[in-house]
Amino acid sequence: MNFDELFGNFPALTITGLEQGAIYALIALGYTLVYGVLRLINFAHSEVFMVGTFTAMWTWQALGYDQNAAAPSLGPLILALIAGLVVAMAASALTAVTVELVAYRPLRRRNAPPLAFLITAIGASFVLAESFGIGTRRAPFGQADLIPSKTVFTLFGAEVTNKQLLILGVTLVMMVALDQFVNRSRLGRGIRAVAQDADTAALMGVNKNRVILLVFVLGGLMAGVGALLWDIRFNYTKFNVGFLIGLKAFAAAVLGGIGNLRGALLGGLLLGVVENYASGLFGGEWKDFTGFVLLIVLLMFRPTGLLGESLGRARA
Repeated sequence: MNFDELFGNFPALTITGLEQGAIYALIALGYTLVYGVLRLINFAHSEVFMVGTFTAMWTWQALGYDQNAAAPSLGPLILALIAGLVVAMAASALTAVTVELVAYRPLRRRNAPPLAFLITAIGASFVLAESFGIGTRRAPFGQADLIPSKTVFTLFGAEVTNKQLLILGVTLVMMVALDQFVNRSRLGRGIRAVAQDADTAALMGVNKNRVILLVFVLGGLMAGVGALLWDIRFNYTKFNVGFLIGLKAFAAAVLGGIGNLRGALLGGLLLGVVENYASGLFGGEWKDFTGFVLLIVLLMFRPTGLLGESLGRARA
């Protein structure tokens, strides 16, 4: 164990952990929304994120920003980011809706058992990943660094870059927007009503299928934002990029309390920070291992997660 590495770089490890955890949190919102309403673990959500990473990069490539392109000036950069964001969010939302309409809704009509939904979710995940694997010949897809990393200020000796501020800022804005939408809007009241009691909500005039479709759209939109931030941070994607990230995002949702939107944010940030601390203390090869150990240990003592109720009573 390298305590000198951990304590010597504690501020830097914390900042980079929050940056990575913010991306986990955005993806975790999709898991927690769907579970809060349907009690369904949507394992295909990781591939919804993957689709967003590809479509954002394809958009930038269509605008002329390939791997060899120079970083654009401020005006073209803003236009490229907006275009990438819109396309990634739209593509991820459309993918999520397609999964719901093609894979899950027919099962609900037949009152299929929960195991059928689980198997279908895993199958849909593999179908999407392998489709992109075949289309891209399983090769990584790179992208020019549109936003060169620059130090904006230092905090306790650690450099805070423009990318880190962008990722954390966008995540917080999207989290607040989603939280306000679910808790204050008319459509949000419908989501909460179906999450609490779908049959009673239907008697009150709430269209359950429309609410479920909205939940998948919202989860897809959040995954699209996360996909764009992933591209900005790492400048590459691959057909299976969603596998490990999706597992971590799901772990973050459970860690914070699946079915709790604010818990998804807390779980994502906590998971990212703990992973980084572990890499500093034990080495980079322990990073992924430690996050899941944290999840197991926490659930042993608090099965509901940090902010959530029990999984069977979680609410969106």
